[in-house]
Amino acid sequence: MANSTNNYNGALQHPIGSGFDAASTATDVIKGISLQGKTAIITGGYSGIGLEAAKTLANAGVEVYIPARTIEKAAGNLAGIPNVTILEMDLMDPASIDAFAEKFLALNKPLDILINNAGVMWTPLRRDARGYESQFSTNHLGHFQLTARLWPAIKSAQGARIVNVSSWGHHMASIDLNDPNFDHQAYDPSVSYARAKQANVLFTVELDKRAQAHGVRSFSLHPGAIAVTDLGRDIPEEGFRALGVYEEDGSFRHDPYNGYKTLEEGASTTVWCATSPKLANIGGVYCEDTEVAAIDQDWQGFKSDKFEMTKGVTAEAVNGEKAQQLWTLSEKLTGITFAVS
Repeated sequence: MANSTNNYNGALQHPIGSGFDAASTATDVIKGISLQGKTAIITGGYSGIGLEAAKTLANAGVEVYIPARTIEKAAGNLAGIPNVTILEMDLMDPASIDAFAEKFLALNKPLDILINNAGVMWTPLRRDARGYESQFSTNHLGHFQLTARLWPAIKSAQGARIVNVSSWGHHMASIDLNDPNFDHQAYDPSVSYARAKQANVLFTVELDKRAQAHGVRSFSLHPGAIAVTDLGRDIPEEGFRALGVYEEDGSFRHDPYNGYKTLEEGASTTVWCATSPKLANIGGVYCEDTEVAAIDQDWQGFKSDKFEMTKGVTAEAVNGEKAQQLWTLSEKLTGITFAVS
């Protein structure tokens, strides 16, 4: 039985001495860890840090399943990587998520690692078929549904890990549980993104509390600011400039200790959360720089005139009451009772 302590209100948000840091890579963190015979699902595992994580795990002997909206694009990006199977899925389409989960469950394989990595960022206002705003639908609700549907396979792995890729961006706004889909307020792409990323952290807190009795632990993380991914396809260049990802000469900024990372460095925290033995008896925590983060005690709210990435997780994002409320709301919006039993 795993340690039953939960991370409500940041009870476990303390660095643990991982032995790694902001410049560690995915390959560094997996050295010496036996993963032969393990099975993983990675959403968005065919581009950006998801692809880097998929490559790292597949090369270490993990059988990796990649759900993809566009099979051809995924196949092209994953060409030459062993142990990879691509199956169709669209996170904004509930029927598509159910169909993917059914296909996977029919394989009767335990699911050792689920990495909820796919995401969209700062998109114009779009809605799914239910009328739900696309960033909340893709980044949170789709992953909530996927995790719920895959639960039998996760539970049967006896020691599975669920990794939810969040972002430092969760600092930039507070989730609105009364109007998550911008039905009654003006839409702001950066606010919507921040709320969805806060939802990833809150989901992790509550999921870990409920799932650890079954030997399942959950983690959220900030990978770093990485310019060379598909995530920012809707962001104009001046938006990226405001985030500080470019040097004056126009090249990408590489400054891992201040949060600006390569893909290999960006994927390290994901892979560490999914595999590190040091995390065997902890969960529900937000991680960054290949380490458990501290609470960002100095955070005073976002100031748009001066962008600066701080370290740590906001107290609000690990609030136990909010985590419970988001779970209830997610069940209501998806129509799924996620009974962790």
